[in-house]
Amino acid sequence: MSREDYMNKKELIESISGAADISKAAAEKALNGTLSAIAEALKKGDKVTLVGFGTFSVSKREARQGRNPQTGKAIKIAEKKVAKFKAGSKLSEAVN
Repeated sequence: MSREDYMNKKELIESISGAADISKAAAEKALNGTLSAIAEALKKGDKVTLVGFGTFSVSKREARQGRNPQTGKAIKIAEKKVAKFKAGSKLSEAVN
């Protein structure tokens, strides 16, 4: 993946700033607030749906057996919660 294949947080803030005609500081504050609100909702087990964009949710990954790749020894992998994202129809259409 080359440098041109992704957008980092600084570039996203600049894009938001330009699109919303606000300062970079205000755009950063808005982005950080949005990300924090999504994280808090997921932490409580809620889903976050942005119509047309997608849905963030939490899923439980069951405990399972695995193998240590270095030794081949069987290990137990504990259950854990994982964040998931399912793209909405408008986002899927925009990508294709």
